[in-house]
Amino acid sequence: MSATIISGKDVAKDKRTQLKKKVEEIRSQGVVPKLIIILVGNDPASLSYIKGKKKAAEETGVDFTLEHLDEGTTEATLLQLIDRYNNDNMVDGILVQLPLPAHIDETKVIEKISPEKDVDGFHPINIGRMMTQQDCFLPCTPAGILELIKTSDINISGKNAVIIGRSNIVGKPVGQMLLNEHATVTYCHSRTKNIEEFTKQADIVVVAVGIANFLPGNAIKEGAIVIDVGVNRLESGKLCGDVHFEEASEHAGHITPVPGGVGPMTITMLISNTVKAAEKRARK
Repeated sequence: MSATIISGKDVAKDKRTQLKKKVEEIRSQGVVPKLIIILVGNDPASLSYIKGKKKAAEETGVDFTLEHLDEGTTEATLLQLIDRYNNDNMVDGILVQLPLPAHIDETKVIEKISPEKDVDGFHPINIGRMMTQQDCFLPCTPAGILELIKTSDINISGKNAVIIGRSNIVGKPVGQMLLNEHATVTYCHSRTKNIEEFTKQADIVVVAVGIANFLPGNAIKEGAIVIDVGVNRLESGKLCGDVHFEEASEHAGHITPVPGGVGPMTITMLISNTVKAAEKRARK
């Protein structure tokens, strides 16, 4: 069996086309969707991610502003800047690029962003609303994963889903979102014994552990959907995921590649959340 590739690039392209049309409608009502990204320091990976976010914003017609602060910026200064944008009625979304320098408390920063402008979906209020299935901004990577699964025409309801990884950014929320779609969810992690016993029973496997080729192909149930969140660089310089792609492709029914799988969807869902916030402003 050879798996069908779920192209995040293609799904993201379609989604951005839809978002562009929504932005045109919002702009026709006199509202310009606006996203603020705040970066502290010069982390190379963060700069690369922001470049992708800027491109996606420009493609869809969202106004984009980058506040690039010095590495030595104090926590108080950063919190004051967030407050200023919280109180700016022309701003729809605020994102502080993580990781932050060690002297700044990430939790304080995330909680300072207004839940109504938290387009990353990390604020405890948005997480709580997600848990209780209220309207909220969903975390971008898990939301993108859900979109990818749904484009495969798979009915999630009643399926066994295994999440490998329990981070607050991906593992925990994606499991909750699949539970909200009526999947039966099992969380596995670094201390889980015999992970393969769980994955071999899974109709959906989401792997987010950050270890190259962690999950071998023979650990996957025939026909399963495999979503690989990991991005790892091998000594050769080649990128690979947390799933052994070649092996897994022989067993899975659908699989995401690395790169070109989950990554493009994460940025697209950030833009989607910003547009959602702008639509709310337009309705006021």
